[in-house]
Parts: sequence; structure tokens; C-alpha cells
Amino acid sequence: MNSHWVPGNKLTLLENGEGYYPRVFEAIASAEKEVLLETFILFDDKVGRQLHEALLKAAHRGAKVHVLMDGWGSPDLPASFTKPLLDAGVQLRAFEPVQRVLGARVNLLRRMHNKIVVVDGKVAFVGGINYSIDHLMEYGELSKQDYAVEVEGPLVGQIQAFCRANIESPQPARGQWLRRWRAALRRQGVEELTGDGALAAFVTRDNNAHRTDIERHYRAAIRSARKRILIANAYFFPGYRFLRDLRRAARRGVQVDLFLQGRPDMLWVKRASELLYRHLIRAGVRIYEYNERPLHGKVAVIDDQWATVGSSNLDPTSLSLNLEANVVVRDEAFARHLRERIDDLLETCCQRVELPVPGRLRSAWIVVRSMVVFHALRRFPDWMRQSSSVRTPRVVPISAEPSA
Repeated sequence: MNSHWVPGNKLTLLENGEGYYPRVFEAIASAEKEVLLETFILFDDKVGRQLHEALLKAAHRGAKVHVLMDGWGSPDLPASFTKPLLDAGVQLRAFEPVQRVLGARVNLLRRMHNKIVVVDGKVAFVGGINYSIDHLMEYGELSKQDYAVEVEGPLVGQIQAFCRANIESPQPARGQWLRRWRAALRRQGVEELTGDGALAAFVTRDNNAHRTDIERHYRAAIRSARKRILIANAYFFPGYRFLRDLRRAARRGVQVDLFLQGRPDMLWVKRASELLYRHLIRAGVRIYEYNERPLHGKVAVIDDQWATVGSSNLDPTSLSLNLEANVVVRDEAFARHLRERIDDLLETCCQRVELPVPGRLRSAWIVVRSMVVFHALRRFPDWMRQSSSVRTPRVVPISAEPSA
């Protein structure tokens, strides 16, 4: 795995745009030396313009500001948005610019899905929250439920090294950013990381050396669980081994709770997850659907000891195609707080899924249909990687000219 566990971190859970945006915008606006920002979505709306203002303040103060946004997730930013940033010296880049056919975006797969901010090497933010108004409650009943973590301490150096490496390449060579982090520690005369605070790791996936790192962290924690596994994930369709680990945990007496979408932002994703329900529930896994508004979070807690917050869903695109980043934590206080926040929603806004009892013919058809669709969807990333149309993604500078 590409992670390196380090102690001595201070971690703060941030919930939804109301908790996240004020903290991250204040940190950016106060930057003295450097801002590194990676995001899947950046829109020219109320939230995007607040980020715009914070970036300009940092740049005008003399900080070096680098912004990497996904070309599919953040298309068509107008010149009125980009030009002031470019004029102030902000470096704007797009990961794999959007491609259109008859006006529709077509290059959806293999995206840069990270949501990361690092300011002055002192504080970092990692999670699932984009820069768009639909992460605020004022957006209405379709506003998203989501999470991020604010990091202070030695782990920030890892995250900074990762983002700096991405300035040169969106998929750094094996261990490149970890080597840079360790070299920076040696230059500072730091021999060993010690101290009070949370033990944490920064874990990423890419399409080179680290294709399964996030999934492997999940599976190792699931296999070691003794009391409870609580996973809250917007898009849930993991592979066979992941599902097998969940079923085995439930069968050995671990309480396994899945907190999934009940009001989806993409209906087909929920339909895919439903194909797994019978297989999991029959093993003792409890599934709850969150019906208050769309769930966008990607978090989990195991035994009130292990937790993760990040950008990675548990579906084929996140686990097999996209660039993703999570923080994994071994700290009882942080894990318990995250679990309590999810449990509060589980108790007040969720409905437990109970399976009907179909006749034999219908039951057999459900099994066959689920198996066919499951294996087709799980094989899709492999087909994509083997396709001749797949090439190394591009990162290009964004100009002030509007998109064609």
C-alpha cells in the first residue's frame, strides 16, 4: 500500500457544506506561502465564487496557488471566473478536459475524483465535498449529506507532497510523493515522528501502482472487526471479495450496518446496489436507506477504533478507475464521534430494508439476474483498461478563453 501511518495528528470532522466551507475558505484566504487544491467539481455558483474570492486573497498576498480540477466534473467555467484568477497568478489546470458529442459530455470514466486542500503545509482538508451549492441545505431537498476531515500535524506533509507531485504528473510514480515527504523530513532534521494525537494515514488510488490501496485498507479493517462495522457510502457496489468479507463478518457475530442512499441523485446507482441486498441480508448484514436527502458521503467506522473519510465510493469507478484519496484513522475519539453522527441519522432519517418473500420462480430469477448484472458491472473496469481507446490522461493549463 502507498500509505504510511504517522502519529500526532489533530483531526476534525466537518459535516456538509455548512461545516466545511467556512473552515476551508478561511484557511485559503489566510494562506501566506502556498495553496494546493484538487477537486472534482467547481461550479460558478455561490459556493464557487466564495472559493474564488478566497483564492484571490491568497494569491494577492503572494502565496503560490495551484488548482487542479477535473475536466468532466468542472466544465465550461466562464472567462469571467478564470481570468481574474489567472491574472493574479493562480495556476489553473484541468485533468483530462471534457470531450463532447452533440453537446453531451462523453468521457466520464477514469476521472480525477480527489477533494483535497493543503494550505502552507500546516493544514489539509480531505473528503467528499465539492465546490457547488448543492452541498448546502439552502439548496433544498436535493442538497447532499457529506463529510470531510481537517488535518493538522505530520500527516499534512504527506498530503502536501502528494499534491506537489501531481503538479508534474496526475499519477506519480510508485512512492514518489512519499519519498519527497521523507526527504523533506530529513532536511528539517526530523528523525522520527512521535507525539500525542491521532494515528492516521493518507491513502490514494491510481491506475498505476496503487490500484487497490483504498479497498485493501477497508478489507483489512473489516476482517479484523470484532463488534461493529458501519459503512456510509453513496454509491455501493463493491467486488466479490469485499462482499465476502462483509458476509463473513456478519456470520461470525459482528454487527454489520450499511447506510446507503434512499433518495438517490442517480437512480441507476441505487438500482445496482439493490441487486446486492438479498445476498447481504441473508448473511445477517443490516441495510438502511437514508431518505432525508441524497447521501454523498464516503465514510466508515469499525469497532470505534478505525475510521475513514474521503472521496472514494465503493463502486467500480472509484475502486477501479478514478483517482481517489482517503484519510484512514486509528483513533477512538475521532471514530466514536463519526459513528455517533452517522447513528443519529440512522435512527432519525433511515428505513431498514426488509426483503419480501418471493415465490420460488421469482426468487430464482432474482438470483440469476443479479449474478449476470453484478459480474458485467464488475468486469467493466477491466474491459476499460484493456481497451485500445484507453490512454494516459492529460493535464492541461486552463486559459481565460471560454470553452468551445
